[in-house]
Amino acid sequence: MLEAGTKAPDFELPDQNGEMHKLSDYAGKKVILYFYPKDNTAGCTKQACGFSERYPQFMEKGAVILGVSKDSVASHKRFEEKYGLAFTLLADPERKVIEAYDVWKEKKNYGKVSMGVVRTTYLIDEHGVIIRANDKVKAADDPKNMLKELD
Repeated sequence: MLEAGTKAPDFELPDQNGEMHKLSDYAGKKVILYFYPKDNTAGCTKQACGFSERYPQFMEKGAVILGVSKDSVASHKRFEEKYGLAFTLLADPERKVIEAYDVWKEKKNYGKVSMGVVRTTYLIDEHGVIIRANDKVKAADDPKNMLKELD
């Protein structure tokens, strides 16, 4: 995980509509950049729906939400449509950004060890500096906690 105080690595990834986004496009705004394991899984759905429900409050505070996983653009589109998500999902199937943000890690699940995305949320300030980094994310609580971070 990258530490608070670190300059957030810039990137360019396609969203659920195939449009390209760069972190630098959001200069002057706070960015909640969250990494999650997989579209349409229980925890990831709770987290995404929580961010979507609170999206107007994030907008009022001048913050943008970007969700990143290694799922495809098409998978993100289905996920967005199924749950009516109000924010941008970025597709990183090559894991370039996932690895740049140091969230591709060894995970243990029921004694089985595999590599995967560790659910991690970064709060990036208007100048592109990470001001909060959390890799102990509880999916259902993350949106509420991140809204508090903006106060």
